[in-house]
Amino acid sequence: MGVAGPFPGSAGTPHGPVMDRDEVDRALARLGAEHEAVETSLLALQDHAGRRLLEGAELTGVTKERWAAAEQSITLLWNYFDAYTAALTDIRELRARRRWSSREDLAELTERLRGRSVTVAGQAAAPAPSLTGPARLSEQFTLEELVARMNELYAAALDMVVAADAVWSALPARIDLLSAELQRTRSLARSVGVRPGEHPSGDDLEDITHELSALRAQVVSDPLAFWRPAPGSSAPGGGRPDTDRYDRAARALEDVRRELEAVLQVRQDSEERLLRLRDVLSRADRTLTEARSARGEVLAKIAASEVPAVSGPPTALQERLATAAEYRRHSQWHRLSPLLESLEREAEDELHRARESLTAVTAPLAVRAELRGRLDAYKAKVARHGMAEDPLLIERYDAARRMLWSAPCDLRAAEQAVLRYQQAAAEVLVPRQGRAEPEDRRGDS
Repeated sequence: MGVAGPFPGSAGTPHGPVMDRDEVDRALARLGAEHEAVETSLLALQDHAGRRLLEGAELTGVTKERWAAAEQSITLLWNYFDAYTAALTDIRELRARRRWSSREDLAELTERLRGRSVTVAGQAAAPAPSLTGPARLSEQFTLEELVARMNELYAAALDMVVAADAVWSALPARIDLLSAELQRTRSLARSVGVRPGEHPSGDDLEDITHELSALRAQVVSDPLAFWRPAPGSSAPGGGRPDTDRYDRAARALEDVRRELEAVLQVRQDSEERLLRLRDVLSRADRTLTEARSARGEVLAKIAASEVPAVSGPPTALQERLATAAEYRRHSQWHRLSPLLESLEREAEDELHRARESLTAVTAPLAVRAELRGRLDAYKAKVARHGMAEDPLLIERYDAARRMLWSAPCDLRAAEQAVLRYQQAAAEVLVPRQGRAEPEDRRGDS
């Protein structure tokens, strides 16, 4: 069959010239080396840890089917080896009859060495039809064919044993380590109040527990279901264990562990975060109070101006803050964590809205203050140029000042009055600045 394996193949052809004594002796030496190699390989297979595990395991699925075939192959291998050993013993005895073998002896030796001289009974030779074809009364082999057949059976059995052993060596230990980590994570989850039916991470831990238990049972009973052969590989056990399910469980556990770490962090800094939240909401409340007070002042002092309404205190946020404090008192960290995150965002938003409300309410006062400042600035400029006693400027200044310092103040009318004072000041100051320019130039020369 020409299947590559650990057993060397015999040289020569079934029919050919009669071998001389030297050729016979060399062939017997090769046969002896072959016999030793075959026996060593079979004993190694018999002692293989994977084979011993397969013999003692309660197998299921594809592994059960393939191991039943492999056991038949191993039994058949030993039957073939026994036939091979017997044939070699007979040939050696025939050669040992005479130091100088006769022509008839050499012809018989040649036939035994090269011809189909090995007969294996049908029941012993064909217990596995899938490997050897339909059952026969007996089969005849050349020594070379017998070694090739043993190579084929050995390769199939060894491939199955090595694959099962590789899965058993890789996956159960890793599953056990992950299960130990799972138990630590479950203990941590219980300590922070994360339980099945109450928190998604608790449900995830239950799912991972069931998955690892089922995965380990399946790996132990059907390892070949978790074997991924390497494409194109002819080496025994060529491939690797399929760890996809294990990897998914490991990733899921890592996600839960990170979630629990976040909950733990909440337990450690929850008091500080609650204090910060109270401070932010207190500032928002004070700002709204200031805005309401300012709105009353604006309505009393500014006329013809639309002043926006001011909302009430953030009572809903205060109630949720009280709920958060209750969660902390009862160590419900898994509920406190998301609540704190949303409260922190909403409290900052509330403070921002309060500040915007105060800015919008006090805008008319800011406009009035700006107009007052502009009026006084122009008055000071006029005084520096010695025009403070100008009747027109005095009249327009007094008019603007009355509007800006009276209550309620009409901002539109006051702004127009300030503009008229600015215009009058500009008309008076420009000619004076023009007359002063030559004097300035004379001073420079």
